Amino acid sequence: MPSTAVAQKDGDLKHIILENRDKQGYLLKILEKAQETSPKLYLSEETMREVAHRLDIPLTQVYSVATFYSFFNLKPQGLHSIVVCRGTACHTRGSLALLNEALSMLGIKSFKEEEENSVTSLDGFASVRTVACFGQCALAPVVMIDGEVKSRMTIGRLVTLLHKMKKGG
Repeated sequence: MPSTAVAQKDGDLKHIILENRDKQGYLLKILEKAQETSPKLYLSEETMREVAHRLDIPLTQVYSVATFYSFFNLKPQGLHSIVVCRGTACHTRGSLALLNEALSMLGIKSFKEEEENSVTSLDGFASVRTVACFGQCALAPVVMIDGEVKSRMTIGRLVTLLHKMKKGG
């Protein structure tokens, strides 16, 4: 018999699908809401299989949508989200140093930006992600922390913010 958490999750997914299956762009909406309601803010293989099954569409179709859009996560995410812009303006104004500082402070040693755009600290405290551009080049370098854009970021400000986050602030 499934645990209460699994049963609740399954019930939530059924509700999400029923609520959105007749809307335009239904698959995108369903996957977005499924990710939002996931405790670790990601789309598990189990979730994608269930969506495909309930919509009677190929799993490959679900997977192709989930991998096409960069805002979908296929791995469990941390409690906090740190997104570092790696566009040209941000890069020339120090975003690589910001990325490396965030990784270092979170104890993340094995992140290869050229191979993946996201990594989560072992303690699950935060996920660090890179994006090609936020479209705020005049405010470079730009970092988004828990959905809030921080412009003209410096290593000092980043260190202060991460310390506050670790202390629960």
